[in-house]
Formats: sequence, C-alpha cells, structure tokens
Amino acid sequence: MTSWPEFSSPPRTAWRGRYRLPRLVAVSLLLCGGLCLAAMASTLPSAATVARFGPQAERLFVQWRDLLATLAGRPEGEALKRVNLFFNRRILFAENSNIWNQADYWATPLETFGKGAGDCKSYAIGKYVSLRLLGMAPEKLRLVYVKAEMGGPASGLFEAHMVLTYYPAPTAEPLVLDNLVDSILPASQRPDLTPVFSFNMENIRVGNVQSENVNQLARWKQLLDKLKAEGFSF
Repeated sequence: MTSWPEFSSPPRTAWRGRYRLPRLVAVSLLLCGGLCLAAMASTLPSAATVARFGPQAERLFVQWRDLLATLAGRPEGEALKRVNLFFNRRILFAENSNIWNQADYWATPLETFGKGAGDCKSYAIGKYVSLRLLGMAPEKLRLVYVKAEMGGPASGLFEAHMVLTYYPAPTAEPLVLDNLVDSILPASQRPDLTPVFSFNMENIRVGNVQSENVNQLARWKQLLDKLKAEGFSF
C-alpha cells in the first residue's frame, strides 16, 4: 500500500486536508407516518425496499430511522457520538468471506442491516451515509483506508482497515470514527493507524495527489449506484 508522506510522524497533522469552504446544506427530517427525509432531495428507502432485505433489516432500519429523526437539528458532536455508537453496538463484526462469500464487498446500510453484521467498511459506510442524511457537509467527511497496528506498538502486525474521519473545520485535525473503539479521538491520538488513501463523494486523495474523478474507485462507484437504486439520496 502507498504511504502518505504528509501522514507521517506525530503529531499527525497530515490528517488535515485542504477543502473548499463548506457549502450550506439545508436538510430537514420530517416525521410523516414514518420518517421522510425531505429538503434538498434527501430521502430514505421506501418501506417496500427495506422489506426486501428481511425482518432483521426492517427492525434495524426502524431503530436507525428513529435515531436520525432524534438527531435532526442537533449539534454535530452529538450526531457523531450517537451514530458511531449505533453501528458499533448493533452490528456484529464479521469478515466479508463469512457474510458475502467474497474477499471484498462494500455493503449499503440496508445490506448490512439485513445481515446484522459487517466488516470495517460496513461500519464506516453506514456512519458516512447517516451523517450525510443528517445534512452534514460533504467536505467534513472522508472515508480513509489505513494500516491498523494490531497487538500493540511492538507487534509489527498490521491489517488493512477503514475508518470514517470528520473535519470540524477545513484545516482542522480530524476526528476518527472507528468500529474498533467507541471513543471518537483526534487523529493524533490514534498512532495505531497509518493512513493510505481517503475519499468521499467529491474526490480521492493519495498523499498530495487529489483526483476529482471518484469513479476511478470502482467499488465506491458501485456502492453509490447501489445506494441510489435503493432510494437513498443526499
């Protein structure tokens, strides 16, 4: 995997990114028999779509929908904490090979709810979708592939891992939302993670190189297409 020079050494100021000023995003959550995400074309899947993923998906979806309704208009810090805990505590960790019989699979939240389990990508994707549906500016969120040091600082054991990062301001140090720990910590307090590359709906960044063509990341494009087909819009 490619290392990011600007992500070296403590303090990990390299987690900082260059962003355009956040766009104003007005998204409201309305309760109308169930939850409807309205304004700026933000929507959730229909009940019929959710039902196709099975009773477990329906149960978790209702809990998730209600959480989003509760968090509408609340401070971003509260949304980060509660969304992070929702996925960490309700989704069982499992490898893709055991869930999907594939080595690498990027699941939508509905797919994850249907299985009740997911790998690190499922957690990061679920949290990303949740925060975007709540109207969080896209510039503030990035999914990051990292090398995670396992077994302590001297173990020398690393695994590929994905986390979600949140930038409270364009040049601020990001906070890390991780399924490995419930605490949301600044990147400088996660020396066990070494960033490899990051992306969101706007761009892909590897080191100092940025590409605006997110379609270059095939799995990400496929996931976005699946989300659209399921009825998600944000």
